[in-house]
Amino acid sequence: MIYVEVCVGSSCHIKGAPQIVEMLQKRIEDGGLGDDIILMGSFCTGRCNRVGVTIKVGDEVYTGITPETFGDFWTGTVLPALENSREG
Repeated sequence: MIYVEVCVGSSCHIKGAPQIVEMLQKRIEDGGLGDDIILMGSFCTGRCNRVGVTIKVGDEVYTGITPETFGDFWTGTVLPALENSREG
């Protein structure tokens, strides 16, 4: 199981956090991953970026996630983190 924490503070909210949350919810639901990925929100993580949303996956923080980069973030970050948690 992994924790995915999306910043929903004012800066990230303006930069698309609600849309990113919806995209995460859809991928989790479509993949039947509700028992494997815990999706959470947090207020400012202190890692504001000029573009996109800040997301914490496990203990790692990623900045600049946008709807356009979400697919790569999901397949290149979230799914490998989930696989690693299953192996460990």
